[in-house]
Amino acid sequence: MVLKNATLINFLHLDSNVFTMKKLVVLSILVSFIFSCDDTDDFNREVELTGTWKLVELYSDPGDGSGKFNRVNSEKVFIFKEDGTLTSNGSICEIDNVIGVPSSGTFSSEDLTFRSSDCSNPDYDYEFTKSGDIITIFYFCFEGCGAKFKKQ
Repeated sequence: MVLKNATLINFLHLDSNVFTMKKLVVLSILVSFIFSCDDTDDFNREVELTGTWKLVELYSDPGDGSGKFNRVNSEKVFIFKEDGTLTSNGSICEIDNVIGVPSSGTFSSEDLTFRSSDCSNPDYDYEFTKSGDIITIFYFCFEGCGAKFKKQ
């Protein structure tokens, strides 16, 4: 009977050590996870306007209000430079994904606008919004037209 009790005590002691080891492993994983996270994530981090932005979506509406953004496969880019100039390998005045005829203009990072003498109305300020690494430009048209560019 003494042998059975000693074996039971050893077994319980072993389980206690295994239980404690499991706690330590879980605690170590939790501590590692907490310290590996930082306060910024990709959605909320501030992205600098200057740099290259690639066209990723175009907005179109057939005129009935049911418009939506659709992904496009395009090489069209907007390049916002430190000196306030904007260049593109396509038209900055038109909603399209055509490249080949470069255009340029100036922009205001405070007002989030740009203009270009390449446009039919060189004094018109095109407005855009910036959310994270996406800028959205809504062009003037009757049906609703827009473009989304992603920071590269």
